[in-house]
Amino acid sequence: MTDKLEMADAQWREKLTPEQYHVLREGGTERAFTGKYDKNKQTGEYLCAACGQRLFDSADKYDSGSGWPSFTAPAEDDVVEQNRDVSMGMVRTEVVCSKCEGHLGHVFPDGPGENGLRYCINSAALDFEPEDGAA
Repeated sequence: MTDKLEMADAQWREKLTPEQYHVLREGGTERAFTGKYDKNKQTGEYLCAACGQRLFDSADKYDSGSGWPSFTAPAEDDVVEQNRDVSMGMVRTEVVCSKCEGHLGHVFPDGPGENGLRYCINSAALDFEPEDGAA
């Protein structure tokens, strides 16, 4: 189990951009096709923009056509947690970072991988670390 990172709201506001704060701390969603990692094809790792925890690997990223970065699985089993989300008149499964509990996006049962899952993640919730030597 990952040790939880807790910070006061004022600290989160100071650390994150307004868009990152809205997504990660208020459960917001960026507009489709506007995020910087939607079309990213570089090899590397996707980290939580709030706490730096490794969340997803580029090997598990694919173009779902949804307008958000999509992954078939998290980097490790314990790096994300799932919560029931009944907002906006829908029942969905929210995905949060297991370390800082920042809102990342949602997981849907329509993915192409072995598990059939699509982790639909906001670019604003992510940082990208290219693999050594990657352009």
